[in-house]
Amino acid sequence: MVNRLAVDIAGLKLRNPTMLAAGILGISGTFLLEVIKNGAGAVVTKSLGLKPREGYANPAVVQVGCGMLNAMGLPNPGIENFEEEIREIKKEENAVPVIVSVYGFSAEEFEKTARIAERIGADAVELNLSCPHVKRTGSEIGQNPRLVEEVVEKVKATISKPVILKLTPNVADIAEIAQAGTKAGADAITAINTIRAMKINIETTQPILANKIGGLSGPAIKPVAVRCVYELYEKSRVPIIGCGGISTWQDAVEFMLAGASAIQIGTAIAWKNLGVFSSVTRGIDRYLRMKGFRSVNEIVGLAHSR
Repeated sequence: MVNRLAVDIAGLKLRNPTMLAAGILGISGTFLLEVIKNGAGAVVTKSLGLKPREGYANPAVVQVGCGMLNAMGLPNPGIENFEEEIREIKKEENAVPVIVSVYGFSAEEFEKTARIAERIGADAVELNLSCPHVKRTGSEIGQNPRLVEEVVEKVKATISKPVILKLTPNVADIAEIAQAGTKAGADAITAINTIRAMKINIETTQPILANKIGGLSGPAIKPVAVRCVYELYEKSRVPIIGCGGISTWQDAVEFMLAGASAIQIGTAIAWKNLGVFSSVTRGIDRYLRMKGFRSVNEIVGLAHSR
């Protein structure tokens, strides 16, 4: 029986087009297994670096009327300490692709971290070139086409697994950044990461987040993310993974029509629990049957047809 929901992202075989976004529940094998059991087609770990990092002091997360604002500061145990978590997932009979998100403060650090990620069992590596609130990494690299190209080139020369480039929307031309990355060999693109934002307490007159500036996620950024995916699809030749404010199957379909081959879900888990993966998957399947499509691939980029 043909699975109309199956997708292939740069050689990664997904049973359905839903993925856990980086930064949400991806810090342990136990949590990742729960996401898999609830229907995700792939999972992305929390961003991991060469060394353990504590992250920022609290408050690091605050809910706003249109989504969630966070400045966690990339807390993680270090890439070397994540091997057991991946091994725990791979033991499961119904394991799905495990994508390891990595960050670095230089092209050399990205290269070393990606090499370790491959060694400990990553099925693909997602380069976090888009974190909006940590200096000298993330979007500070991801806003510069030359640096993006340098990072991707070094990582591609080091590992054989697929390399996914996660882009920041905090740029003038996201397609320019994507082209630099794909020219250097990136196998797929994730769009988008969070948007730089902040919230001020009017009683204390001070910013609420300890880091002052954080990243906005959730429904507020979905129209921005859809626009970015649409623009990328017109200029990119690699698969696009849509991310940003997805909480329903309608959201997922909208991203696919814009050009996404798969989608990532993050903030919605806090509001809808892990059942969001199966509900989105069922909704996409009903939509395909209702519209007469034989495969989810048939709707990717349909919004570009005349």
